[in-house]
Amino acid sequence: MVLPPRNTPLYNHPLPEIEQWLQAQGCKQDRNDLHCWYIERPSWKAELRLEVEELTVRYINAAEGNRDVMRSFKYSLSREDVEAAIFSGP
Repeated sequence: MVLPPRNTPLYNHPLPEIEQWLQAQGCKQDRNDLHCWYIERPSWKAELRLEVEELTVRYINAAEGNRDVMRSFKYSLSREDVEAAIFSGP
């Protein structure tokens, strides 16, 4: 499966292509909650959720006092922009 160009909005990606993209970034899908994905990098870890109208990210223990940081990205954003925002960390 070949992904659309990087500047293509996420809403123009079929779900299997979004899942392939997340896997390529090192994300692991939750077997019991299929719209939920996890990623762990050396300096941070996060939970990603494929919601109806947006992709939400919860960076775990990323803020002062070990609080989580939440961000959301509309599917109208390009895959390139979402990738840069999410995978650069909190």
